[in-house]
Amino acid sequence: MSENSKISKILIVQPSWVGDAVMATPMLRAMRELYPQAHIAYLMRRYVKPLYSGMPWADQLITYRTGKTKAKAGRGLLDLAGRLRSAKFDLAVLLPNSFKSALVCKLAKIEQVVGYDRDGRSFLLTDKLLPVKQAGKFIPTPLVRYYMGLARYLGSSARDLTLQLFITDAERRSAAQVLDRAGIDPAINRPGAAGRGPLILFNPGAAHGEAKCWLPEYFGELADRMMEELGATILLAGAPRERPIIQAVRKHIKGTVADLIDAGLDLGSLKEITRRCDLVVTNDTGARHVAAAVQTPVVTIFGPTHPQWTEINFEYERKVSVKVFCGPCQKKYCPLDHRCMTRVTPAMVFNTSRELLRKQPTIAAS
Repeated sequence: MSENSKISKILIVQPSWVGDAVMATPMLRAMRELYPQAHIAYLMRRYVKPLYSGMPWADQLITYRTGKTKAKAGRGLLDLAGRLRSAKFDLAVLLPNSFKSALVCKLAKIEQVVGYDRDGRSFLLTDKLLPVKQAGKFIPTPLVRYYMGLARYLGSSARDLTLQLFITDAERRSAAQVLDRAGIDPAINRPGAAGRGPLILFNPGAAHGEAKCWLPEYFGELADRMMEELGATILLAGAPRERPIIQAVRKHIKGTVADLIDAGLDLGSLKEITRRCDLVVTNDTGARHVAAAVQTPVVTIFGPTHPQWTEINFEYERKVSVKVFCGPCQKKYCPLDHRCMTRVTPAMVFNTSRELLRKQPTIAAS
């Protein structure tokens, strides 16, 4: 009997950030191939659950919330550990580097816990993988490969690093309703529709600090030029908490654009709307990874973040950035003059976008 056949129930603890969760999909695919008969459950925060809807590699999706106070968070952790303990998992694989993810699996009495030796949690892991360091510092490693290292440790020989998301019929209907409420003519919101300019989605926010955000006035100038010169229809997307950023961008746009937050956008409908678009223009945030996972061309504006950490090797991605003496600094807030972003001009992004539109793949209409 092989070692894999002895594993009947597996828990995979998922990342909390949208982009990181999408970059985990090659590893999730590899785990299903490695354990075709096992019951595989994903543990995740509730707000990222729509990313996994329709995904054929999981048998169960387990969600949780954390309390806002330390007392409630502690009770929530114990309650979650109790739920997991009753499920009797044989193996837990930790994608996050957090101490808490290892602690909850230890409290759940899961026999084998596999993860990277990070955040002081070594004593909580049964199988420890060492992240690559040089002179005491972590070497930038693409998260896609970092996560895949866990599957390979367990015996996977998978080499496919393609990001992949799935879209349910309910999400397609929801996307159509969002576009309708946003005033987008159904005749132009289908891929390949004749006689229309490109459908382009802007995502001007970023979840990990304002330093990653391109200037609202630059997004505004870019939108007007795309509408004037390309005949584009512009969609503005983001999380509800990013409404101030969306409003700031709208103030700098002379033409008419569609605000998808006002129209009820959620993560599930975002997948389908992104798939229908001809192009996504975004900061280095989750929208970039969603675009790659549904095969939509994407132009990503990089500032303080190191591209190597989030390299996705997507043929239809183009990165726009400028070299500055202080970067990439990985800081959430710029202590200087934000030159890594202010020096990326609307003309640079426009020219890159126009060139990519000419090379875009054929997207199947639904």
